[in-house]
Amino acid sequence: MPEMCPKCGLPKELCVCDILDRESTGHIKIYKAKAKFRKFITIVEGLGGDELERTAKELKNRLACGGSYKNGMIELQGDHLDAAKKELVTLGFPADSIDVVY
Repeated sequence: MPEMCPKCGLPKELCVCDILDRESTGHIKIYKAKAKFRKFITIVEGLGGDELERTAKELKNRLACGGSYKNGMIELQGDHLDAAKKELVTLGFPADSIDVVY
């Protein structure tokens, strides 16, 4: 018997909960802030729950940078405003819900 998704009740192979969660995500805000020693960090806000951890890991891997996630925010080391938006769109988030603040 195949493993079932606890959220939708479908088999794991047919489950689309992750895709639906990404499409229903509210407003995502990307901006940069100054950190120690005049360095910049890129902050992604608007994600939550399990999605936060997976997205942070994927962004750090694709952008080849360090970072962390906490309190509903992803902090990436460096100035990655445009690249972060591009990667979020590739991960399946709708482009019109992502706002980049320069």
